[in-house]
Amino acid sequence: MDLTDIPVTTIDGEQTTLAPYKGKVMLVVNVASRCGLAPQYEKLEELQKTYGESGFSVLGFPSNQFLQELGKNDAIKEYCSTTWGVTFPMFDRVKLNGKNAHPLYVELTKTPDQDGKAGKVSWNFEKFLITPDGSVHRFRPKTEPDAPEIIGLIESSLPNVK
Repeated sequence: MDLTDIPVTTIDGEQTTLAPYKGKVMLVVNVASRCGLAPQYEKLEELQKTYGESGFSVLGFPSNQFLQELGKNDAIKEYCSTTWGVTFPMFDRVKLNGKNAHPLYVELTKTPDQDGKAGKVSWNFEKFLITPDGSVHRFRPKTEPDAPEIIGLIESSLPNVK
């Protein structure tokens, strides 16, 4: 299945897909405003600023799966903007695991992490890096957005970055 064909909803309520990002490097992250890992927003925004013009985008998917996200999209959007200066695209709150998991996460969670473990999202700020050829690479929540393995994969996947 092509991940860019899966319907998603922006944080502003617009129905779309990830098709505008096809052929780019995408870092899909399930975010949560009240999580202890929320400072990762700062590093995610730095990645966006550093590589955004080269064909890269962070894509934030808020989730209350672990009971740490704000209740309304407007509150999430304001928090991300005012607290962390987020400019990368944000989407509607999604379920990550279980029978009501969003179709994007149903597909993404089939990808194993570095230890070969696929399945449920374990916590907030789990990262899925999708390269232009559609390959998915999974990084668990405690892997920082600027970890060498993520930066290396971004840089090696972007045509305009050396």
